[in-house]
Amino acid sequence: MASIIESGWRYLITNFSDFQLACLGSFFIHESVFFLSGLPFIYLERAGWLGKYKIQTKNNSPAAQEKCITRLMLYHFGVNLPVMIFSYPVFKFMGMQSSLPLPSWKVILTQIIFYFILEDFVFYWGHRILHTKWLYKHVHSVHHEYATPFGLTSEYAHPAEILFLGFATIVGPAITGPHLITLWLWMVLRVLETVEAHCGYHFPWSLSNFIPLYGGADFHDYHHRLLYTKSGNYSSTFVYMDWIFGTDTGYRKLKALKSIGDEDNKKQT
Repeated sequence: MASIIESGWRYLITNFSDFQLACLGSFFIHESVFFLSGLPFIYLERAGWLGKYKIQTKNNSPAAQEKCITRLMLYHFGVNLPVMIFSYPVFKFMGMQSSLPLPSWKVILTQIIFYFILEDFVFYWGHRILHTKWLYKHVHSVHHEYATPFGLTSEYAHPAEILFLGFATIVGPAITGPHLITLWLWMVLRVLETVEAHCGYHFPWSLSNFIPLYGGADFHDYHHRLLYTKSGNYSSTFVYMDWIFGTDTGYRKLKALKSIGDEDNKKQT
């Protein structure tokens, strides 16, 4: 398996420049993973399939879904792509490389874990700041236009927010100067996580059922349902920051009440 990956990587670095791979390649991977993982939730919602796993009963209209997609294309080409291009010199300066040999899985795994920890910390505080009155009204309210989120709404946000919270995602790689394959893997995992958190469905196979402190869709959906001053649940991937600072108390109380209700229903049946 390692030799296959290495052969494929050799083809890439032989036929494309560092700039093409780091900027255009990263953009292509991001768009592919984002839309391939996010679009199915639109069709699930429209068709009503797997409805018993849907967190909210309300559905988004086709017009609202199409508006989201149109804005996303504008934001991705007008904000994300330029940011990837202009940040290239910074990543090169910090030591990013694309040459062989590829880093070991131990190095990749260590860096990815570090990125998740750092991203959770930076995102939490950035997200809380966005829920202050002025910033929410003028910036973050765009993201909250969808009180019933679906996968693609994960990146539906004001351009200023894209830059502000995007910093949380890139600060870890900027510090470590990773190999490009590590950066791509981190980007894929981060995109899949945020799409899942906004998908609007809680499945039996959802990661939050198996990984301790993992937020997931149920955790973040609560955040979208409430008014900005009372929402809480500001965390990104793992929820320990909300737990430490007590900003998930409303969610935990709701889960406890629901659990009691479920137990009572079982006893009655």
